[in-house]
Amino acid sequence: MSNDDKNNNAGREDPPTPTGMRKGLTSYGDKGFSLFLRKAFIKGAGYTDAALDRPVIAIADTGSDYNPCHGNAPQLVEAVKRGVMLAGGLPMAFPTISVHESFAAPTSMFLRNLMSIDTEEMIRAQPMDAIVLIGGCDKTVPAQLMGAASANIPTIQLITGSMLTGSHRGERVGACTDCRRYWGKFRAGEIDADEVADVNNQLVASVGTCSVMGTASTMACIAEALGMTMPGGASPPAVTADRIRIAEQTGAQAVQMARDKLTIDKILTPAAFENAMRVLLAIGGSTNGIVHLTAIAGRVGLEIDLPALDRMGRETPVLLDLKPSGQHYMEDFHHAGGMATLLRELKPLLRLEAMTVTGRTLGEEIDRAGPGFTQHVVRSIADPIYPQGGIAVLQGNLAPGGAIIKQSAASAELMEHEGRAVVFENAQDLAERIDSDALDVTAQDILVLKNIGPKGAPGMPEAGYIPIPMKLARAGVKDIVRISDGRMSGTAYGTIVLHVTPESAIGGPLAHVRNGDRIRLSVKNREIALLVSADELAQRARDNPVIEPTADRGYRKLFLQTVTQADQGVDFDFMRAAVMVGKVPGAAADRAKD
Repeated sequence: MSNDDKNNNAGREDPPTPTGMRKGLTSYGDKGFSLFLRKAFIKGAGYTDAALDRPVIAIADTGSDYNPCHGNAPQLVEAVKRGVMLAGGLPMAFPTISVHESFAAPTSMFLRNLMSIDTEEMIRAQPMDAIVLIGGCDKTVPAQLMGAASANIPTIQLITGSMLTGSHRGERVGACTDCRRYWGKFRAGEIDADEVADVNNQLVASVGTCSVMGTASTMACIAEALGMTMPGGASPPAVTADRIRIAEQTGAQAVQMARDKLTIDKILTPAAFENAMRVLLAIGGSTNGIVHLTAIAGRVGLEIDLPALDRMGRETPVLLDLKPSGQHYMEDFHHAGGMATLLRELKPLLRLEAMTVTGRTLGEEIDRAGPGFTQHVVRSIADPIYPQGGIAVLQGNLAPGGAIIKQSAASAELMEHEGRAVVFENAQDLAERIDSDALDVTAQDILVLKNIGPKGAPGMPEAGYIPIPMKLARAGVKDIVRISDGRMSGTAYGTIVLHVTPESAIGGPLAHVRNGDRIRLSVKNREIALLVSADELAQRARDNPVIEPTADRGYRKLFLQTVTQADQGVDFDFMRAAVMVGKVPGAAADRAKD
């Protein structure tokens, strides 16, 4: 630049970044006209210029009649709006895709990436200075965080909250661990059709997400551990005043984040993901949490290091006494102080410098929460529910890319086991044969289900919780080793190996397992081994080459062409960050904490 240019520019400032209604103007070739037209239309809804000059806080509304987990969304939206207005902002709610676990075919996971794209593009397309994401059901929170991470504006997550528990014949029950328990009793002939119909009316006592440590509760806790919610935002049940107050506080904080320009990249740091991984292990969280964390991390250029996660698990015990690993429910966790109680106990293992949506560090928020009180839901590190983290990472020739087991919900006597493979080629084969009296199976065998991975189903359904064969269930068998390339609900229990990578539908070793093969599971050694020689497996692959699934059109075609494997989060390859900048946890996290 010449001296004349410098002199001419002296005293000038860079033009301010557009805010509010001036952000992301529609392209008409004339910015002035674009703003003029936008304001003319929005004034048709009765807004004044004074209102339109405020910071615009968007609210992603995922309410739907198909989504009882989000049944309180209208109340939450109103409370968020109140908080935004009290803090001097302008709230603007808009709808996105709403995905419910039980109302999405073939599986809600199939639609998670679509919801993330919807969220990201609506953030990019509409003027907003910050956004409040309202989500709760299993795949909605990760979808929203994935989309927001890619869009990178000030973002705060609001969890819809858990349902209340019900009562069946004097016994406290809640979805969905008890759903599986009572269904298992029905299959085994222990209860009749009338009783299973009665308990069906009591398992879900209100709107809200599952009341146990399933995927929804796991993602709620992970979101708070990441620093993405208001302190205490994970645990209040959906229908409580506490949940509504958190919503109001969330709206007010979104205004402050907009003013501070506290964008999501300042929060979703390696330290935050490390904290989330610690919490996942300590709560006995859903195995789905690993897939979702991996996908969120991939959006900001980070890879989850599964072997390092396993090493973290050896020093991070399960502290939270919630079903299916323990006995309590989410409302009990809330009454026990929620995440503040858990984080206080985990403090020596956490990265306390991680930033949160409040503008304060995680360490500062733990200190602000106070000293705690006597309770019986969160155990001390000296007296854990389970001595290691709830999840273990397995390696071996059956899963070159890794596999997962929720060891805290498994049977101790089966975690070191060798047995004969009883193979089901796909979900239909399983449905047709699992209850047959002619099925050649014993309690010492290992059930293997193929083709329920990301591409195989498609969408990696929660079919990994293979039911106990009817003939064994009636004989009183409660658990058996099960292996698949699919997922399992966090509400489920049993000795179940999941996320076998690569999946069978793309030619992973699982595709070539045959009836009668011997398989060895050793959780102690973190091993899942097919006791078949490499030469024999190679010959089987040549004799029976795998043809990957395809589709002719639409979203299914996009999904099958671009979805990644479980170790990369089952995200679309083109949605991950263009450049991966590191692994989580990093080398510093591998050392024992002081």
